Amino acid sequence: MTVEHNHLKEALETLKETRVRITPQRHAILEYLINSMSHPTADDIYKALEGKFPNMSVATVYNNLRVFREVGLVKELTYGDSSSRFDFVTTQHYHVICESCGKIVDFHYPGLDEVEQLASSVTGFKISHHRMEIYGSCPDCTMKEVH
Repeated sequence: MTVEHNHLKEALETLKETRVRITPQRHAILEYLINSMSHPTADDIYKALEGKFPNMSVATVYNNLRVFREVGLVKELTYGDSSSRFDFVTTQHYHVICESCGKIVDFHYPGLDEVEQLASSVTGFKISHHRMEIYGSCPDCTMKEVH
């Protein structure tokens, strides 16, 4: 059984446990997110699945992504541009973002939990989470700049 298949199975179990009905569209959206390494937008997901589900709308995709976010299966990534990107949650990780083309790549690094603890003790805040983004030029854009 592949890692992706296990993630899908676990995600479907989570939906069952939270009494979210598993429709063919939900199944397909989840599967697409799990297999996608590109942190797709709702539009990307819609375009990828519209051939399989001609009656599905972008609103359907957004609504399902909201449900997935509420049950903790998906993270919504907002970076100040107009469209959110979605990331299937597997482990705590960070993102490296290309400033030229917008590509987002996962970067696994030991969680910076001590930063949260320090922030809490210094400020008195009850910390819920943090995020770190690293910016630069991806290899493809760097090659274009050289030539």
